Amino acid sequence: MNRFEILEHTGDVKIRVCGRTQEELFQNAMEGMFHILNPEPNSPAGGKNLKKRTIKIQALDINALLVDFLNEVNYLRQVHGETYGKVYFQQFSDTALEVELEGDEVREFGEDIKAATFHDLDIHQNKKGEWETDIVFDV
Repeated sequence: MNRFEILEHTGDVKIRVCGRTQEELFQNAMEGMFHILNPEPNSPAGGKNLKKRTIKIQALDINALLVDFLNEVNYLRQVHGETYGKVYFQQFSDTALEVELEGDEVREFGEDIKAATFHDLDIHQNKKGEWETDIVFDV
């Protein structure tokens, strides 16, 4: 399976995300979110305006952790006008994470996302042993 795929959903945007580890699932979910946002790079010199942001989150469970993570990344991209391509995990458990995001400035986003939601969210291992979930974004 691909890292993520866009699924049909009425009124909102839904993606299915997969990863070999839970950390990879979170990284791929973020990449899927930015794919939907369709950012326009600020300059063709990618990487020269490198931005780093740190996120620390505590949640009740792994599902809430993913929603909180995506919503915090979405908030940071709105406030700072940035897109993030890499996630470096300093800490990760079912209820807490600390990550450093690495990204670049953007002029604008082609689409907008209000929030990641809990609708259809269920992080689980599939028959191949990979972690997967569906994520619905309120647009």
